[in-house]
Amino acid sequence: MTAPSSIDPARFLDEQLAQASPDLLRQMLTTFINTLMSAEADAVCGAEYGARSAERVNTRNGYRSRDFDTRAGTLDVAIPKLRSGSYFPDWLLERRRRAERALTTVVATCYLLGVSTRRMEKLVESLGITRLSKSQVSEMAKDLDAQVADFRHRPLDAGPYTFLAADALVLKVREGGRVVNVHALVATGVNADGHREILGLQVTSAEDGAGWLAFFRDLTARGLTGVALVTSDAHRGLVDAIGATLPGAAWQRCRTHYAANLMAATPKASWPWVRALLHSVYDQPDAASVHAQFDRVLDALADKLPRVAEHLEQARADVLAFTAFPKEVWRQIWSNNPSERLNREIRRRTDVVGIFPDRDALIRLVGAVLAEQHDEWAEGRRYLGLDVLARSRMRPVTEHTTSTGAEEVTTPTLPALSA
Repeated sequence: MTAPSSIDPARFLDEQLAQASPDLLRQMLTTFINTLMSAEADAVCGAEYGARSAERVNTRNGYRSRDFDTRAGTLDVAIPKLRSGSYFPDWLLERRRRAERALTTVVATCYLLGVSTRRMEKLVESLGITRLSKSQVSEMAKDLDAQVADFRHRPLDAGPYTFLAADALVLKVREGGRVVNVHALVATGVNADGHREILGLQVTSAEDGAGWLAFFRDLTARGLTGVALVTSDAHRGLVDAIGATLPGAAWQRCRTHYAANLMAATPKASWPWVRALLHSVYDQPDAASVHAQFDRVLDALADKLPRVAEHLEQARADVLAFTAFPKEVWRQIWSNNPSERLNREIRRRTDVVGIFPDRDALIRLVGAVLAEQHDEWAEGRRYLGLDVLARSRMRPVTEHTTSTGAEEVTTPTLPALSA
């Protein structure tokens, strides 16, 4: 009679695996995979390897090695070969692919987060994976293409999109053996539920009227409706495209872009003072105060900086279109400008790449960043309340008193672009 063992086999195995080196784990995993493939090949042949049987329908003919990249490292698996026909373990590997799906997801995520291909190569080498070249990293990252395409072409069915913002980013791409600038056109909006959405992304060779017109036509074809206010810079082609595709929408000149335009017309020594005056206009508590402060700013600049005062006067309708909407709207927009923050996030990711190898790679990365931000906005709190949106959809009318003392009623329409 033998004495009972004092060792728990399951516990012993767990302890050994926990203390195992990466080499041992790769060896165990390789042995396990090879055993499963050998058993499956025997089933295809109708008999075990080397056994004589009347039920045999095929015979084995050696092995072919294949590298398989996994989270445990690169495994050298032995795929059985057959005398007639072929055997391939579809349950484990994908044809013309040498990486585990989970590893592919990790690499694609690193690409999305802005990790360069050189850094990713070093990262996977630390995991025990060999010969993962930059071209393989790019191929893995292409798994994002289908997701980005679905996101870019989805129906815009959460409208009306009362507020919309449009902007373009200049990025570098290799085309025709040289590095050229392309423009990534991006639009964001506030949907009927009060949440922000990424509405569209297109890449054009130039930020011209034709590119913006095609961009907005694509948005309207996908379901963009109910736009009451569009915020953008003063690019002539962009403003014309808004007027052609979104009739009845008011246009608001972007606060950040206009400040840059005004700075160019202001003496450098005077800019801090002029900037403070401009900000004082936006900081007013209601529409009437905004217009009154604007008049006071014009009076203050008329004698000392007449050129700056003229610039402001010409841009008045452009920069004050927001006053026709509830103050909750424009106070929220000024304090949480979605376009500028979104642009900074895109730049943070694209600066790692520097020059994109082609437009597809640019769309893949920027589109994935936008899709990620879109999901984050959808899960976050509302950008605007439903009651504010309901009041904004009514035809807005704002009363204010000018410096002459006469009362004006202003109904916002798409203002003409100042020269």
